[in-house]
Amino acid sequence: MSFIGSKRGTAVAVAVAGGLLAVAIGGLSPATAAGTNLALNKPVTVSSTEASGYSGAKAVDGSGTTRWSSTEGVDNQWIRIDLGAGTAVDRVVLKWEAAYAKAYRVELSDDGSTWRQVYSTSSGDGGTDDLAVSGTGRYLRVYGTQRGTAYGYSLWEVEAYGTGGGSTASPSPTASASASASPTASPSPSASSSTTPPTGGVNLDDPAKKEIAMKLVSSAENSSLDWRAQFSYIEDIKDGRGYTAGIIGFCSGTGDMLDLVEAYTAKKPGNVLASYLPALRSVNGTDSHQGLDPGFPAAWKQAATDPVFTQTQESERDRVYFNPAVAQAKKDGLRALGQFAYYDAAVMHGPDGLASIRSAALAKAKPPAQGGNETTWLNAFLDAREAEMRKEAAHSDTTRVSTEQRKFLNEGNFDLHTPLTWSVYGEPYSITS
Repeated sequence: MSFIGSKRGTAVAVAVAGGLLAVAIGGLSPATAAGTNLALNKPVTVSSTEASGYSGAKAVDGSGTTRWSSTEGVDNQWIRIDLGAGTAVDRVVLKWEAAYAKAYRVELSDDGSTWRQVYSTSSGDGGTDDLAVSGTGRYLRVYGTQRGTAYGYSLWEVEAYGTGGGSTASPSPTASASASASPTASPSPSASSSTTPPTGGVNLDDPAKKEIAMKLVSSAENSSLDWRAQFSYIEDIKDGRGYTAGIIGFCSGTGDMLDLVEAYTAKKPGNVLASYLPALRSVNGTDSHQGLDPGFPAAWKQAATDPVFTQTQESERDRVYFNPAVAQAKKDGLRALGQFAYYDAAVMHGPDGLASIRSAALAKAKPPAQGGNETTWLNAFLDAREAEMRKEAAHSDTTRVSTEQRKFLNEGNFDLHTPLTWSVYGEPYSITS
C-alpha cells in the first residue's frame, strides 16, 4: 500500500509492541495551526479503552495533555470520529503518545460501515504523523493493526482538515449491509452443491448465502462488508507469510499466491504479474520478499483492474477454500452456519489447518452425520478453532469466532437467516437482507 504524506513534529522514542493507537505530543504544532480542525469535539467511538480517564473524546478535545488509550497488549484497535456531514478531507494529523501504532491505516466512510482507505503504513515510529490524504466521508477512522510497544494504542489528538463537516453531529449509525451491499455473487460449481441441508434449509453455496459468507469473512479480514473492494489489497502484515493480498489473503509464503498467479498466467500469458513467477516460486515457504520488491505490490494493484485476474481470484478462492470446506461440512451434516465455520477456518488456517481443527474437535464430540448434536459439535469445533488461533500472535484476537460465529450459534441461527448482527474487534456490523 502506498505511503502518502510526511512525518513532521516531535518524534517520541518508544518500545511498545502489539496494541493500537498512541499519541505522544503535548500542545498543537505550528503545522496544525492553519485551518479548521474538523474533528474537534466531534462524537467518537472506540474499539476499547484502557480506563475511564482515557476515553475516545480525549483525542478530539484540542488538549495536548489528555489522550485516548486502548486496552493494553491487544491488536487490532481503532478510533472513529463522526465529522457530522459528508466532508472532503485532505489532511489528517495524528499525535501519538508513547504507545504508538507501528502499522495502521486511515479510512473514510459515508455510513460508518463501508470504509475507503486513504493512508496506510507498516513502519510507524510514533511522534506526530502529518498526513496528506484525499477522500470524502462523514466518518474518519484510524485503525491500528500492529502496536509499536507492548502496551496499547494511545493518541493525544486526532485532527482532520479539509472542506465541510457539520457543526453538530448525530449519533453514529449501526453498520448496515444495505449501504454496502453489492450484487449477488454467482455460485461456484461444487460436487456436493445439490446436497440438501438437514432441515431443508439453504446451503452456503446458494448465491445469496455465499454473498453473506463473503461479507462475514470481509468484516474480519478487511473491516468492511465490501469484499469486492479487496481484489487490489496487498501488504505484508508481518505474520511470517510474506505478502498477503486479494479477496482471500493469498500469501506469497504459503503457495496459494503462486497458484493464483500461475492460473492467471495460464489464462493470460504475458500479464503484469507473470514476470514475478520465478521469485514467487523462490520465496514460497518463507516470509522473504526477495525478487518481489519493489515492484510487485504495484503490479498486483494493476492486475486487479483486469477482469480476468479478479475472476481468477474468485475461482482460486472457491477451488482451494470455499468448495472443499463446504463439501466437508455437508458430509458432517452441518447447515449453513457450520459450513461457514469450516470455510472461515480454511481461510485463516488453510485446508490442512481446517482438517487439524476438525480432528481436535472429534476428540470432544461427534458431528451430526455421526449421530452427534449439531450445537455440541459446533461448540467443540469453535473451541478447537480458538485454541488454534491463540497459537499465533497475529491471530490471537478470536472475536471473529466469539462475537460472530458463536453469537449466531447461541441464537440458534443454523441457517444464517437475516437479519444478522455481530461484531469483530469490537466493531458492529449487520446484514439486513
